[in-house]
Amino acid sequence: MSPQKGTEAVAHEVDLPSDDETVTWWGLVIEGYHTTHSLMMNEISQRVDLAPGSFDILIRLLRSPGHRLPMTRLAVEAALSSGGFTKVADRLAKADLICREPSAEDRRVVYAVLTDHGLEVAEEARKVCAEILRDRILKPLGEQQSQSLAAAMRTLRNANAA
Repeated sequence: MSPQKGTEAVAHEVDLPSDDETVTWWGLVIEGYHTTHSLMMNEISQRVDLAPGSFDILIRLLRSPGHRLPMTRLAVEAALSSGGFTKVADRLAKADLICREPSAEDRRVVYAVLTDHGLEVAEEARKVCAEILRDRILKPLGEQQSQSLAAAMRTLRNANAA
């Protein structure tokens, strides 16, 4: 437990966790995430025939206005190198899941856009993912702990964003 602003005096009365306990807590977060994420991605791959990178891109496009994003932004958000993203985008385009659309305003910008088929596959993938998350997250944690987990991870993301 860490003190909040204005409670510095209380901090001296609170026993902070040991180094080992602190590192163990974080290790459990990582192990829980990796185990759950790996199982989820394997099941999505089997049920919807999408690799993890492709799934991530389709979900991001599904949630974006007009089901489109600039390719450079999508690569950054998906944490892929430009070369790695190009390979994934090429596979998605070849499978008729996305198309590339040049920007009317800036010729340097190319959008990745879900095709009609891509929209169907992305919606099915989202449905499958939600089913898996209900089983693997909501069932063991319950709604309140699941919301708390999401809020905690959002806090960490925002506190540590570059």
